[in-house]
Amino acid sequence: MNETGTDSDSPGLSRRAARRVIQRAFVLAGRDRNVRQHIREAEFTTLWTIADWEFTWTVMLDRGRMRFERRPSKRPSLTLTWPTAAEFFGQVEAGRLTPHLASEAPPPRRTIEIVCHAFCRSLGEVLRNPVDENDDPLI
Repeated sequence: MNETGTDSDSPGLSRRAARRVIQRAFVLAGRDRNVRQHIREAEFTTLWTIADWEFTWTVMLDRGRMRFERRPSKRPSLTLTWPTAAEFFGQVEAGRLTPHLASEAPPPRRTIEIVCHAFCRSLGEVLRNPVDENDDPLI
């Protein structure tokens, strides 16, 4: 962590700002019609982790709805992990998330791919224009 409160391997974000833009990206991804259509029958919980930042968040897919929770789930169906923030944000910049997956009974792979793709696209947009729906800055 440098003197500005950011990690040198992040895209100039503090951890707090990163949490806000990640949450905003999930909100936007959950509004995507294509995502809602593909998750309309899905019902499972995922845990997302950036290991070196010790970030965890939960995304619940519940019959067409995607809910974001800042707290980690105790019993996720699937865990998506990135070893470093640099790897995570590098994949976002490249436009393709490829997390390490761990699960007891894996949910449909296509569903996870669609959610990851929509989230990645949304996070890229939020990083380019970091404001919420009221045009208040996220960073």
